[in-house]
Amino acid sequence: MPHSPHTVSDVMTHTAIAVGGQASYKQIVELMKEWKVSALPVLEGEGRVIGVVSEADLLPKEESRTDDPTRPELPLTDRVKAGAVSAKELMSSPAVTVHPDAPIAEAARIMAQRHLKRLPVVDAAGLLEGIVSRSDLLKVFLRSDEDLADEIRRTVTDLSHPGGAVTVSVVDGVVTLGGSVHDRTLIPLLARAIRAVEGVVDIHLDLNRATG
Repeated sequence: MPHSPHTVSDVMTHTAIAVGGQASYKQIVELMKEWKVSALPVLEGEGRVIGVVSEADLLPKEESRTDDPTRPELPLTDRVKAGAVSAKELMSSPAVTVHPDAPIAEAARIMAQRHLKRLPVVDAAGLLEGIVSRSDLLKVFLRSDEDLADEIRRTVTDLSHPGGAVTVSVVDGVVTLGGSVHDRTLIPLLARAIRAVEGVVDIHLDLNRATG
């Protein structure tokens, strides 16, 4: 990567596949199959995101086909979706979105908490700018060890005081800090700053207090 990725805009897919509110059930399924996605933003007007239609929104129609009298009745929301034929009827709304300048960690937290695989990226007016997926967020771990080491050395230089000599090595994204620091109270600060570097898998500390 040419620079350290920190925000959603650094990793998101800028070309997003979306549908209008009147898109039919079949059109939605065909688009998902063609583009190999599990969810589509639903737009209105100039491109404002009003919802998201996902595979989970589509499945109640198939679930409702059973004629087994012993099968529990579908929840009301699923019964409504089972009878829906357009994106606006099927979609989950309001859409869970993220802004392009949001930190990558924020997008990851939203996905984890909401059990989502992808998020529409919208501007301040709610207009679609792209999509960020779980796989997009994992791109930060493709940074080379050399790239990570360069950024971490700058972090160490900014935080460490004269009188110490900290070494940095990175192997497969795992950072090892060796050598010595003048003030051991700096060690937690160094560890926290390095864990915040996008692409760091783990950190090992082997630091001593500098003498003299």
